[in-house]
Amino acid sequence: MSALEDQFEMQLKAVKIPGFEREYRFHPTRRWRFDFANPTKKIAIELHGAIFTQGRHSRGAGIEGDMEKINEAQLLGWDVLCFSGGMVKSGEALQTLERYMKAVDGKSDAFSCHVGCSATQHPEAVTE
Repeated sequence: MSALEDQFEMQLKAVKIPGFEREYRFHPTRRWRFDFANPTKKIAIELHGAIFTQGRHSRGAGIEGDMEKINEAQLLGWDVLCFSGGMVKSGEALQTLERYMKAVDGKSDAFSCHVGCSATQHPEAVTE
């Protein structure tokens, strides 16, 4: 838990965005956790602090680890939004999440499938 996560949690509560859990373990075999997740909607938030101070998220091994985690999450059907500390502090992270949630809520089920979706599964989604 970090001060950055505390700040983002306060922002979520201030605008009454429900359904997000902290430190949510999403993978069946790995110990990976999302900083915040809405398991019902399969929306995850990853906060990357210390990106300008040679923190974990700004070094090669850390970046590759983050990529592996996010790719695996997407293969499991999660949508993952990533934000820097500056984006949280400025309110940009919260604004982006609000825009994302409105966009997702506006989609019909036919157009909101994830990885592995094909034209044969949803021919109505194909446009020429």
